[in-house]
Amino acid sequence: MDNKLAMDEITYKINGCAMKVHRTMGNGFQEVIYQRCLEIQMEREGLQFEREAEQAIYYEGIEVGSRRADFIVEGKIVVELKALVTLEDVHLAQAKNYVVAYNLPVGLLINFGAVSLQFKKVYNKKFQ
Repeated sequence: MDNKLAMDEITYKINGCAMKVHRTMGNGFQEVIYQRCLEIQMEREGLQFEREAEQAIYYEGIEVGSRRADFIVEGKIVVELKALVTLEDVHLAQAKNYVVAYNLPVGLLINFGAVSLQFKKVYNKKFQ
């Protein structure tokens, strides 16, 4: 199976899990509630992941700190969750920075706070 197809299948599964959570829970909860619900749903779908995975952040090869990713799925995709009324450009920029900082090919920014679930897929140019 080609790597892009595998990535698309994984992101499709993650999005499906998020849609099920949003359909069941609606909007209006804190991010941590959606994170716990998504964890349950992704386990049910057989996805391999780490929740709140500590990731080192580097500047020119020197570790300058760390950040906890909401999820790293299948060792390839960083998933950042929000529970906001509206996503802003800064949130998208944050997700783009995470795929680069964590050296992963794809990131998903998922917002549970809006009336309709919002997804943004971001790519690390290094992998394209």
